[in-house]
Amino acid sequence: MALTSLMEYLDRHNVRYVVITHSPAFTAQGVAGMAHIPGKELAKTVMVKLDGKLVMAVVPAMLHVDLALLKKAANAGTASVATEDEFRLRFPECETGAMPPFGNLYGMPVFADESLAKDREIAFNAGTHRELIRMSWDDYKSLVEPRIGRIGAGKATAAA
Repeated sequence: MALTSLMEYLDRHNVRYVVITHSPAFTAQGVAGMAHIPGKELAKTVMVKLDGKLVMAVVPAMLHVDLALLKKAANAGTASVATEDEFRLRFPECETGAMPPFGNLYGMPVFADESLAKDREIAFNAGTHRELIRMSWDDYKSLVEPRIGRIGAGKATAAA
């Protein structure tokens, strides 16, 4: 259902995209390898709470969200990774952990790591652990209007 809804949304906006089907994979790096996509082009969506409100943080598969950097970029007082219980019901049509990075469709802000903008294309989970969508970065940016900044790092930040 999530894939169909996302495809309909992209079609309504005349966006060109490719759907990539792969064997089930549950880590961003695993998905990247399975789909033969460079980790820097595969975006993963991490649910974060900034000052108690849910936001999407989107970083390349090989990075982790740096909560201190995100907090600074958002001018927030607190930042923490959201638990599955805190966000699961917001995405009823998606498998947990496979939400597409379209916060605009779910009424929440999106923060994207600046390194994603360096590539012409972006790929991301399309609501399941078996399907990806690949599209141009410019189209993604135009539709989602993410706040872009340095929010990713090579190592996870435990707290901020």
